[in-house]
Amino acid sequence: MSNLIVVGAQWGDEGKGKVVDFLAGHFDIVARYNGGNNAGHTIAIGSRQFVLQLVPSGILRPDKVAVIGNGVVVDPVALRNEIETLEQKGISTAGRLFVSNRAHLIFPYHRLVETELENSPWRSKIGTTARGIGPAYEDKIGRRGIRAGDITEEAEFRCLLEMAVQEKQALLRAWGSKVLLDAAALAAESLRLCEFLKPMLIDASAYLQAEMKAGRSVLFEGAQGTMLDVDHGTYPYVTSSSATAGGACTGLGVPPTRISGVVGVSKAYTTRVGAGPFPTEENGAAGDRIRERGREFGSVTGRSRRCGWLDLPVLRYSAALNGLDSLIITKLDVLDELDEIPVCTDYECDGAVRKELPVRSSAWEQARPVYRTLPGWRQPTAGITRYEELPPAARDYLEFISNQLGLEVSIVSTGPERTQTIVRGGTRLEKLLAGSSPPRT
Repeated sequence: MSNLIVVGAQWGDEGKGKVVDFLAGHFDIVARYNGGNNAGHTIAIGSRQFVLQLVPSGILRPDKVAVIGNGVVVDPVALRNEIETLEQKGISTAGRLFVSNRAHLIFPYHRLVETELENSPWRSKIGTTARGIGPAYEDKIGRRGIRAGDITEEAEFRCLLEMAVQEKQALLRAWGSKVLLDAAALAAESLRLCEFLKPMLIDASAYLQAEMKAGRSVLFEGAQGTMLDVDHGTYPYVTSSSATAGGACTGLGVPPTRISGVVGVSKAYTTRVGAGPFPTEENGAAGDRIRERGREFGSVTGRSRRCGWLDLPVLRYSAALNGLDSLIITKLDVLDELDEIPVCTDYECDGAVRKELPVRSSAWEQARPVYRTLPGWRQPTAGITRYEELPPAARDYLEFISNQLGLEVSIVSTGPERTQTIVRGGTRLEKLLAGSSPPRT
């Protein structure tokens, strides 16, 4: 059986939720490997819409198992609320949703610390969601975090929380905050709240490896996108986790030899949220038009996204870094009304044309996109499900992307619903989904 990683090829918000929901029909288990409740996946099924933040998108299919890995930071309040919302919409998670006992937990003091840091005058604003994600990962790397499995031993949990509260209180006081933290009250409330988590806790690595050995297939779901990866993204304007394909192995405890393929997801244009480099950003009327047609507003925060043209240097980098087998293009229909569509093929830096990405923030600021302008198709593509039915100029646009990247475009999304999807025949992804593709080498 095939095991497939789905990774964002841009700065996140590429439509991975719909893609994972669509592909989940071919797999037994969907496992999330990074991020927290700062990432949202919006999925439309008929007239119903679901917004998932922590729960893997596969949960919407009643016969699938969903796993939250150790690479995810879990806010118990957010997870409980999400489960309750799903239950109210008729989606039961009982016996189908599991959480790694090694996943680190987010507490109220993480949100306090993040808010203080983001608003501090001595630090550049990153544009975080202030949900405590970064500080929780800082505690994890600093070896002072509290993991989901710690809630099963009350005395040990209280001790760990007491030490964490003392440290955070000292930090808040040093920053001039008047907030007072009560360790005993927080411990009592956290233990009460986390009761719902206990039946879900598993050794995710052992579970997944046993299931794969038994012949069941796994779809690995990433959050955010490659350019937000803490190591390989546009640092420091990045998230705090490993958003690339490699994060699937570390974030779930699965050996790379178990991975059959990697697919990247990219919009037909580019967006990003928050501060940071964005060479192809379009600040004029065209950018506003894309934003409105694409409904480019965060599913979790409601923040408007910065919009711009497709950036091929970013996609080349992402394809190489993740070892992509194929590319999935989403929101093609957003471009339907444009007469012309610029595509960035290279960057110009200091008078020289370069295909590689800058490293330093100052170098990013100097990068100027080199555009190739393609004709628009001026015809509706929304809802088309056969590649041959796309307007010729739309097919030319997709072929141009494929040729420039040396990468197959295997699926094209023409709308938010499951059915609004084109699956191209004869691709490596199609073979992976059929379980007939040879293993990766």
